[in-house]
Amino acid sequence: MEKVTNLPAIPYKLKSVKTGKIFDDKGWQLEPPDGEGASLIRAIYKEDQLVIGSDKEGLFKYRSWLPVLKSMKGSSAPVTYKSEGLSSVLGLKNLWITFSGYWPEKGAQMSTCSFKETEAYTVCGRMGDGLGKVLVVASAGNTARAFAKVCSDNKIPLLLCVPEDNLDSLWFDDQLDECVRLVCTRSGSDYFDAIHLSNIIVSFPGFIAEGGAKNVARRDGMGTTVLSAVTTIGAIPKYYFQAVGSGTGAIAAWEANLRFIDDGRFGKQKMHLMVSQNSPFHPIYDAWKASSRDILPMDDDHARHCVNIMDAKVLSNRKPPYSIVGGLFDALKDTDGDVSIVTNEESRCAGRLFKDVEGIDIHPAAAVAVASLSNEVARGKIHADDLIMLNITGGGEALFKAEKNLYYLKPDYIFDINPSIEMVDSVLKEMFSFVEVL
Repeated sequence: MEKVTNLPAIPYKLKSVKTGKIFDDKGWQLEPPDGEGASLIRAIYKEDQLVIGSDKEGLFKYRSWLPVLKSMKGSSAPVTYKSEGLSSVLGLKNLWITFSGYWPEKGAQMSTCSFKETEAYTVCGRMGDGLGKVLVVASAGNTARAFAKVCSDNKIPLLLCVPEDNLDSLWFDDQLDECVRLVCTRSGSDYFDAIHLSNIIVSFPGFIAEGGAKNVARRDGMGTTVLSAVTTIGAIPKYYFQAVGSGTGAIAAWEANLRFIDDGRFGKQKMHLMVSQNSPFHPIYDAWKASSRDILPMDDDHARHCVNIMDAKVLSNRKPPYSIVGGLFDALKDTDGDVSIVTNEESRCAGRLFKDVEGIDIHPAAAVAVASLSNEVARGKIHADDLIMLNITGGGEALFKAEKNLYYLKPDYIFDINPSIEMVDSVLKEMFSFVEVL
């Protein structure tokens, strides 16, 4: 079990993006106080200027801008470096790559090979020791793998909800502690169905929702990619490229950017958020190009069909935090950003190119981001001297698997797409009989 170290008190408050009202964090607060309206909340930190700790602290070296109550060993921070190979191919002079994954040669040691580790460590770091509930996380794969590792290492009761077709994403280099359990929605379902199941589960006493984009710890953990980039480069980039499913990482990047503007040492630039989706599943692209604040209606069966076709299944969120105040729509508007789509073939070519010229394998979602950058350069949108941050959200999996013996997490139960409340209740009581709160 990883050792947990309680941190000195780090004062932070919460603010409603909609009203600007500032209030205390009274625990696992995911929304503004009653009556404030639908809005994301943000963490307001004591330190206006980022204070960076020792590299030995991993991700928690950024704790002055993280809403955490405790620090856990074993984390790894994103790594930023100036590209030589890809920049040469694309004709770019100021392309910087922020890599989250497994690449020991670069100092990247994320054993789940995904930037989802950044949010798993910070969300668990925000949990008080007396919370006494089972954390529930819905995921298309990478997020589940990250939370499973962190919770297993720290004996935090966790229930994962993952589509059965995504089980091949739940690999680990060691057996997990029994505190981590897994249920699935049957084959043919998608991430939205896993979210629906998780919503049923958190309606029962003893379970608590991780919160997704509404959890300030998740967003500020993901925002460490920008903390790494800006402090390494010494300036705020002009463009930020990332593939998105929910867009939470892009919202986090925007919020980190705003903090750096207040910091005052890295310029006043607002990065243009250049986000991309994997065709044929692109609800954010469709809404953005229609100038709609709301995600357009989707037929459930058609959405599942599109998800089945796309390579980057982790990008398959049917209800992203797009329209909510402080969400992705507002982030794109404020930064004069844009959304593009990338085909499977384009992303596959981009993934091969990245491996050839940068020297490491990357996940399909990261390849979508690479392809979108290449496409924007070809369209003349990006110029040779532009300062660019490319967020490679996962990579080194092939390298990691070649070096390790792998274990796969098996589901405790597979539910139908629309399970009865009675069935869910019965399964949960059997699975978590060892948890006192249940």
